[in-house]
Amino acid sequence: MNLRKTLLAASIVAALPMMASNAAQAAAQLMSAPVALASPQESAGLVSKLAALDNQRGLSADHSFRIASQHPGVVGEKITRANHTFKGLRVFGSESVVVTNDAGDIVSESVSDRRAKLGAPATSTDGRSATVAQADWTPTLSASDAIAQVVKAVAPSGTHRWEPKAELLIYPVMKSVRVASALNKSEAALNATDLEDVVDHYELAYFVQTRMADKGKLVYFDTMVNAKTGAVIARWKALQTVVGTGNSQYNGTVPIQTSLSGSTYKMLDSTRGTGGTYGGMAITNANHSSADNPNAGSIYTNTSNTWGDGQQYINGGSTTNANGQTAAVNSLWGLMNTYDALKNVLGWQSLDGNNTATYIAAHVDTQYDNAFFEPGCKCMYIGDGSSFYSLGSIDVIGHEMSHGVTDATSNLTYSGESGGLNESNSDIGGEMVEAYARAGGTGSVIPASGNDWMMGKEISKSGQPLRWMYKPSKDGGSPDAWSSTIKNLDVHYSSGPNNRMFYFLSQGSNASSSSDYYSKYLVKSPAAMTGIGNDKAFRIWFKALTTKFTSSTNYADARTKVLASATELYGAGSKEVIAVTRAYAAINVGADIDETGATGGVSITTQPSNVSVTAGSTASFSVGATGGTSPYTYKWYRNGAVISGATSATYSLTAQTADNGAVFNAVVSDSSSPVKTATSGNATLTVGTTGGTTERVTNGGFESGVTGWAGTTGVIGNYSGQTAYEGTKFAWLGGNGSTASETITQAVTIPSTVTSATLTFALHIDTAETGSTVYDKLVVTVKNSAGSVLGTLATYSNANAASGYQVRTFNMSAYKGQTVTLSFAMTEDSSLQTSFVVDKVSLITQ
Repeated sequence: MNLRKTLLAASIVAALPMMASNAAQAAAQLMSAPVALASPQESAGLVSKLAALDNQRGLSADHSFRIASQHPGVVGEKITRANHTFKGLRVFGSESVVVTNDAGDIVSESVSDRRAKLGAPATSTDGRSATVAQADWTPTLSASDAIAQVVKAVAPSGTHRWEPKAELLIYPVMKSVRVASALNKSEAALNATDLEDVVDHYELAYFVQTRMADKGKLVYFDTMVNAKTGAVIARWKALQTVVGTGNSQYNGTVPIQTSLSGSTYKMLDSTRGTGGTYGGMAITNANHSSADNPNAGSIYTNTSNTWGDGQQYINGGSTTNANGQTAAVNSLWGLMNTYDALKNVLGWQSLDGNNTATYIAAHVDTQYDNAFFEPGCKCMYIGDGSSFYSLGSIDVIGHEMSHGVTDATSNLTYSGESGGLNESNSDIGGEMVEAYARAGGTGSVIPASGNDWMMGKEISKSGQPLRWMYKPSKDGGSPDAWSSTIKNLDVHYSSGPNNRMFYFLSQGSNASSSSDYYSKYLVKSPAAMTGIGNDKAFRIWFKALTTKFTSSTNYADARTKVLASATELYGAGSKEVIAVTRAYAAINVGADIDETGATGGVSITTQPSNVSVTAGSTASFSVGATGGTSPYTYKWYRNGAVISGATSATYSLTAQTADNGAVFNAVVSDSSSPVKTATSGNATLTVGTTGGTTERVTNGGFESGVTGWAGTTGVIGNYSGQTAYEGTKFAWLGGNGSTASETITQAVTIPSTVTSATLTFALHIDTAETGSTVYDKLVVTVKNSAGSVLGTLATYSNANAASGYQVRTFNMSAYKGQTVTLSFAMTEDSSLQTSFVVDKVSLITQ
């Protein structure tokens, strides 16, 4: 055990390899294989659980949920998006993103709640409807009349690309109000977190979606029509725009995956994606089919497996000769790299996470200056360009395909701040796909460089890109930072600040006010914030987009949810969490903080603990903090939603059966200006129906030394180089940097009469190993008295390294009526240390 102390300096030097290992761990944590859709019974069960949570929040039985979509989460978890309903009608923009495990239990819930006034008194002091009155549940206007009215307004002579839809729903008319601390601020001094969106009133409305073509243009609109009067409440644009060999226009000779059918080669990649229109990823020839009603055409074919001439398409020429094939080569190479970047780095398969194949149609219209994603076919159309070159550059394809990911997950509404975030996500995706492709399109990380941080530069004949991510205002229309008027901009401009946030998160900033990479909002130390690289930045962003964002997420909400994702991936107080905080501060969303706690930041000293109680008993959660400027203020969250009135260091509730599995955490803020904050880890509430709870592990926190434990007990103690999850002592297995085996065990009895048995422990893993190859392992098993393994609970390795502790939970009910031995066994190879630090081992029976 003495050797690990001498390796402390070596582990500091090995910071870069450890970052790579963390990245590999994050990849392992992210997205799993495609999920099976829930059965009607499973969906009904989830709705029942959500309704029980609503009951605890004081909502009436008129409130319910409607399952909207599902996609994979981390391994063993599924993400379900559930719309909120009131009296059977969907409440627009009000929804829950629910993470469930294999057993169907709710792990977490991310909420955008716009139901606050539904069921409230029907009139307010200004005479407007505070809610939809009881008599107003029947529309005066029919759905067909609403559609006809919208068509007449947007494209009276147009034709329908897709059948129009009209959904009767409740539309919350929102308004922005200042929080108490910002009441006296000038408009120019407002930060995004100084405002919150609240419901002004509700209207019974038809949500009319029209996808039309008119006079050579696609006319896609979403419109809210008052179902009583026919008045237009809101309207926004909905068109989401920008091994053979191939000679591509922008990338030289590139490998492309084709299929051989008889003696004919086809641009059909059957190795990526399944199902869809063509059974694999495909490139088709639209052959100048009009953009107002494009026909995808047929899959490209060729007599040889060498495609394209690498030159800009000659207007009026053949779309199938070598020159015409180049646009198809651009498309296939871009599509392959988009698929591979998502799958190899994030575990996400195709656009929907469920590996459904898509396609790109090249040569749409004549000299068409656009590219767009089409939700109806989940496909993409690209033009040959007039003011631009062919729209098939790698970042443009990555951009449009990323619209498909948004469409399958958060479905960010394409207007206002959420529309800006929608476009920004596509710019982010385009840049990350470009970085991946430029480095060869292989591997499990996004390379640190290779992209140019300029969207669409290659397609520009003037040399000016569509957007500069690091300095959005260079285009003359995009803002560099959030302001209260940003929601009024076109979404391609309101995306600017978030693009800049992502650049700073990845690459950092510059302290010189004359630099394009400077932000006046970074006022803490150091003035030039430190980035965390493309790979980590993309993992954090993608996790927030797919598992936390809702359709109505705005800039302030995005900050909260990106911070939560960073915390889950890399730990509370990690440099990644600090970087997210500073990157958002750099665009006037939230306050800036120092990069190190030693310079005055707030840090969590006591994490909330898991609590197990019987129904009707009091459950309490506490948090402690240090640093910053006292006094502190506290804000508690339940399943990601703030708890009204929970503003003390301890939060208590009378637990009910429906609270079982609820997850709590706290945000601690100090009294400085700007405010510094720290976010605690999560604590889970377990609620039983009968009997009390009993701790079966002796000295699970190791504060009494080796008491209760057997095996290599020398690993237990307080050693320099590691810290405890709670208290001062822990068990440090590994960390030797040489061949070693270490094990700690404890026998526990689980009575046959208990109704539940849950094992938890906190585990921190750090390593000097690199890559995803497993070299060092910790195996957690359950054994009988003879030493035979009854079950393996988990195996962890150097590839699972992460900043901070992670709390692991296991159901031990299978061992009721037995005395079993808990075993933590570590094996380390001959070089490069991996440390498995265990603390707070607990087995609660009830």
